[in-house]
Amino acid sequence: MAESAASLAKPSGQGQRPRHVAIIMDGNGRWAKNRGWPRLVGHRRGAERVKQIVRACPDLGVNWLTVYAFSTENWKRSTEEVLGLMGIFARYIEREADALSAEGVRMRFIGGRERLEPKLQRLMAGIEARTAVNTRLNLTVAINYGGRDELTRASARLAERIARGEVSNPTEADFADCLDTAGHPDPDLVIRTSGETRTSNFLPFQAAYSEYEFTSTLWPDFTPAHLAEILDRYGMRERRFGGA
Repeated sequence: MAESAASLAKPSGQGQRPRHVAIIMDGNGRWAKNRGWPRLVGHRRGAERVKQIVRACPDLGVNWLTVYAFSTENWKRSTEEVLGLMGIFARYIEREADALSAEGVRMRFIGGRERLEPKLQRLMAGIEARTAVNTRLNLTVAINYGGRDELTRASARLAERIARGEVSNPTEADFADCLDTAGHPDPDLVIRTSGETRTSNFLPFQAAYSEYEFTSTLWPDFTPAHLAEILDRYGMRERRFGGA
């Protein structure tokens, strides 16, 4: 019998759970290829996995979840795959809106929206507005997101604020306020699935002092039990942030 998220929630170590977990959801294409299926089948299965992980997070003590759905570099993929992914994103929002709202999930998006289809942009804005008062879980989806692109855009925003006289002696906090994630806590833990050990341009500023976990499990196979095991290991770590 599969274990519930609540039954997995107690850590085996003495440390605390991370408040904010960020996940690079990698391996959908390989998962499908291993089975002789089209890549989009893997992406659809990956979207189903997102739903399970989102529902498990509150019981596992996670209050913030940020997932890397589509990078600025992913436009290099085939037109068929890109269009298919955009359709999956739109269907996820349409089908999950009621459940997310009822379960107390606040959904937000980071990344540049101008290149996305107008319908998808409307759906994104709509679910952000609908779930704005929810507090049980903060779900952030990075779509058309790239860390370097975000840093470039944030630098431009800060320069504009300096030019307007709103900021005179810019600080790290002033810069953070210009990021897509303004108001979000930095991730305590970043997880990457599929066995790759790259950060892939994901939250370079925010994750400067995050703990990392790389797992060989492909994203469509990544269950709440896998997440709970990783959270247990996180609890064993000592975070010193440069101190002795």
